[in-house]
Amino acid sequence: MLTILGFAMIATFLVLIMTKKMSPIAALVLIPALFCVAVGQGAKLGDYVIDGVGNLAPTAAMLMFAIVYFGVMIDVGLFDPIVRGILRFCKADPMRIVVGTAVLAAIVSLDGDGSTTFMITVSAMYPLYKRLKMSLVVMTGVAATANGVMNTLPWGGPTARAATALKLDASEIFIPMIPALAVGLLAVFLLSYVLGLRERKRLGMLTLDEALVREPEQETVLAGAGTGAGGGDRLRKGSTASGTGPADLTRDGDDDEDGDDEEEFKGLDPNRSTLRPKLYWFNAGLTIALLTAMIMELMPIPVLFLLGAALALTVNFPHMPDQRARIAAHADNVLNVSGMVFAAAVFTGVLTGTGMVENMADWVVGAVPDAMGPHMAIVTGLLSLPLTYFMSNDGFYFGVVPVLAEAGAAHGVSPLEIARASLAGQALHMSSPLVPAVYVLVGMAKVEFGDHTRFTVKWAVLTSLVVLGAGILFGTI
Repeated sequence: MLTILGFAMIATFLVLIMTKKMSPIAALVLIPALFCVAVGQGAKLGDYVIDGVGNLAPTAAMLMFAIVYFGVMIDVGLFDPIVRGILRFCKADPMRIVVGTAVLAAIVSLDGDGSTTFMITVSAMYPLYKRLKMSLVVMTGVAATANGVMNTLPWGGPTARAATALKLDASEIFIPMIPALAVGLLAVFLLSYVLGLRERKRLGMLTLDEALVREPEQETVLAGAGTGAGGGDRLRKGSTASGTGPADLTRDGDDDEDGDDEEEFKGLDPNRSTLRPKLYWFNAGLTIALLTAMIMELMPIPVLFLLGAALALTVNFPHMPDQRARIAAHADNVLNVSGMVFAAAVFTGVLTGTGMVENMADWVVGAVPDAMGPHMAIVTGLLSLPLTYFMSNDGFYFGVVPVLAEAGAAHGVSPLEIARASLAGQALHMSSPLVPAVYVLVGMAKVEFGDHTRFTVKWAVLTSLVVLGAGILFGTI
């Protein structure tokens, strides 16, 4: 019964958010609460929620201060050269911009933290997508899938968990998987190329001058598009928004289908008051030091971002009113993301506390026919797709993978093969509603989670299957 209710709870949640019948925060709280009552454990709901909040509180703290830190870095102009450089390289070509998104996300993912990757990627690319009326779900989908493949780095989490759960060396798991993961990353770049061509066909191409031109006393940009993959009007080279000339692509507040009026793209505004050009190298050095400390695990990540945010605010904005203004400017993102994380704590708390996760895992493992025993590594790879999407990495690697490894050992399948195969689903995992970082991605990109899910899941599944197939082809799985 718990198995059925567990799958039903997840399915109900996904259907409601994808059809936009409920907001993600409301669904993450109310759906598990109702199912907790349905299984007869309503009296323990408070305990489950508190346990879930306790487990995710460090993540929420990390996200809160990370958003403030990177928000300040955007304000002071740390990423402006990156944005301008990418725009000049891409020459306002949607195809190049989408490919650039994948490359940037993959490079930044080397720090091993998904939230940081999404903050930097969206900070750099969001103004370009909005200027050119490109689909924002293309940006979030490509970034999430690229980060998912790179999330398999030994310091990224899944590989370390698999090694710990099966008592193996992380390098023995990861190094033989490098060719398969490289193929997966190549598949992401190919996907970004195809999606970029589709965006180019939909929007046409503009020259660099057309993309950057501004009208006197009025910012001239490409009008903001909706978040759907096919939304937005066609604006081709030579077309106009106001009808007065090929470069007169003027946006006003009414053009924004998302309803937000903060479309000034200050990330590229060279005259904004928050710029601190004299402190550029200090800010760059502080960011590099922060990321280095994260990779070397010198301190817990929440502590690092807490210290980094405090230092960045104090040095760049020494006056208290300016500090309060910067914090207030980013309070919206902080509240949205931290609220989503704490709401997700209700979902995970109920899923774990009621025993649904354990029963679901046992049912899935028990459903594997004995004849598939010699192919347990492939079975593990296939199961990693849905299980890492519907479960946390901790639940999958510490609860399910050891059982699969034991079943495989009975048929002569090496635990190393099981461990490597278990990494295949990470491209999909990074878009799971149980991953806090994905809320940073969709929140900063102003994309509905349901829109992101509908667009991304199919491409992430395809990428995961490519990684699994490449692993089999190279003989590592």
